[in-house]
Amino acid sequence: MNRPLKQLSHYGLTAERGFLAAFEMDDIVLPSLFDPIVHAAEKLSGLLTTGRVRHWLDALPLLDLRQFIIGGDEAQIRVAMVRYAFLVQAYIWGEKRPPDHLPANLAVPIVALADALGQHPLLPYSAYVLDNWARVDKAAPIALDNIRMVQNFLGGQDENWFVLIHVAIEAQAGRTLGQAVQLVEASSAGDSDRVTTLLIEMNTVWDQINALFDRMPERCDPAIYFQRVRPYIHGWKNNPALGKGLIYEGVARFGGKPQAFCGQTGSQSSIVPAMDALFDITHEHDALREFLKELHSYRPPLHRRFIEDIAQSSTLRAFCIADGGAQIRAAFNACVEQVARFRTRHLEYAASYINKQTVSGSGNDTDVGTGGTPFMRYLKKHRDENRAQTI
Repeated sequence: MNRPLKQLSHYGLTAERGFLAAFEMDDIVLPSLFDPIVHAAEKLSGLLTTGRVRHWLDALPLLDLRQFIIGGDEAQIRVAMVRYAFLVQAYIWGEKRPPDHLPANLAVPIVALADALGQHPLLPYSAYVLDNWARVDKAAPIALDNIRMVQNFLGGQDENWFVLIHVAIEAQAGRTLGQAVQLVEASSAGDSDRVTTLLIEMNTVWDQINALFDRMPERCDPAIYFQRVRPYIHGWKNNPALGKGLIYEGVARFGGKPQAFCGQTGSQSSIVPAMDALFDITHEHDALREFLKELHSYRPPLHRRFIEDIAQSSTLRAFCIADGGAQIRAAFNACVEQVARFRTRHLEYAASYINKQTVSGSGNDTDVGTGGTPFMRYLKKHRDENRAQTI
């Protein structure tokens, strides 16, 4: 039986923040138990620069987080996940050759936190972007000139800007999520005028989203991104540098066997999948489609549920086809084209920021995405399939 689509608040979402965290990371204080972890995370850039980051991280205590997870609120658990996830990635990718194991002092806590959040035990998009930001002026809007990245790897303008462009896009896209809920309701009610109005409004919001995405090159240089930002966000699935994966020491249920998880990638963002679900955009079978299906499990559970509920509830495409009016069809097609435009820019950035760069360092392959899939030949195909599904 299909689940009905509910209001944004049911999924922990708002039109003002979209999929971004309801909290800001610098407002959340972790218990004193975490002091050595927070201290290490806050000076991670310096630890990485020493060239022996594992030496420092090996000295961290193994924290028992059972009581914290039972009694902690979700914001604290998510912030703890941000801190640990960055330390885990730094441990694996912070020296010339990656190890084949993650020590228990990092492995056991991140598995516990990931289990509590319904996610996987490495850096997900939610910890890299959605939960890892704060406004500089709390009275001002979430905008590029008023947000900062809280937790870094090496730090610097290029790393900050890369993440903050995503934060700004997520905030702007919140309005489209609210419109999506209203579009499902209006199309189900047979309200052509309301559907048309909402699609025209959504098209305007997508103009703003795409304008933000266009700004990526302003302060994020492709070469610096590839050499100093990208190396730290890889995972350990389909990554030749780590073979069959990574051993999580001290985690009994893994039985000492290597675990293969996909790295952080913008494809874990829920914006485009939500739009595909709303507009009933489908893709033919290929490696990227299967990879994206797998990435669905890397999203926070409520974000997954929102996408699934839209997919099960939306009759928007069928309604617009049945209506047959020129205005409603044009409004629908304009929004579909906006998502294709977003995919086009992603394809262009994948080429300039990754594919055209010179390989240097373990696992930093120009033909494979941070999630672990050969991306270039499929991104164009998915963009073209998107663009072809107008009405």
